[in-house]
Amino acid sequence: MILHGNISIPLRSSLCFKTSKNYARNVAVSAQSPTTNTRYYSISDEELESRGFNLRRSTADLNLDHLNTVFVAVGFPRRDPDKIRVALENTDSLLWVEYEKTQRPVAFARATGDGVFNAIIWDVVVDPSFQGIGLGKAVMERLLEELLGKGITNIALYSEPRVLGFYRPLGFVADPDGIRGMVYSIKQKKKK
Repeated sequence: MILHGNISIPLRSSLCFKTSKNYARNVAVSAQSPTTNTRYYSISDEELESRGFNLRRSTADLNLDHLNTVFVAVGFPRRDPDKIRVALENTDSLLWVEYEKTQRPVAFARATGDGVFNAIIWDVVVDPSFQGIGLGKAVMERLLEELLGKGITNIALYSEPRVLGFYRPLGFVADPDGIRGMVYSIKQKKKK
C-alpha cells in the first residue's frame, strides 16, 4: 500500500509510534508538499528542552551503539555500526532527540533523496520508554518542515500497517488516484 497526498498542518494528537518485529508487512507511504507554509509544532523546542530533551540535526555526538540499542528496542534487527555510519553519511536530513540525563538518543528519523524532488524517510524510532509523549511527532514535524523548506515536493516512507494512524495526522493518505508502489524483493529459492 502506498500513501500519498498533501501534508497539512499537523493536528494535535496523542498517537505514538511503535514498531514490532514483523518486517514482512511494511507499507510504503508518501506525501506532497502543502500549499501553505505555516510553522506549527505540537511540542515547541522550548517545551522539549524544559522536559530535558535536546534536538539534534547532525551526527555529531550521536553514539551509534546507543542508536542501535533504540533500533533493537523497537524491534529492528541489530545493525552493523559501520553500515549505520555509511547510511548516515548518505543521509540528506536527520533529526534525533537526546535525553539530557543519559546523553542517549531516544528518538530518531532520517531522510534520503535527490535533494530536489523526492525524499524517503527512514528509521523513525522512539525508545519504548519514551513513547507516548510526543517525541515521534516532534521529530517527524521538524523533518517534514526541513524537507519542505528545501522545496522537496514528494516525500515517502515505509511503515508497518498498524502504525499508519501515526502518519495520517501529519498529512499522509492512502493510495490517492490508485497510485501504487513496488518494492524489489529477492525470494530465496526452495531447496530441492
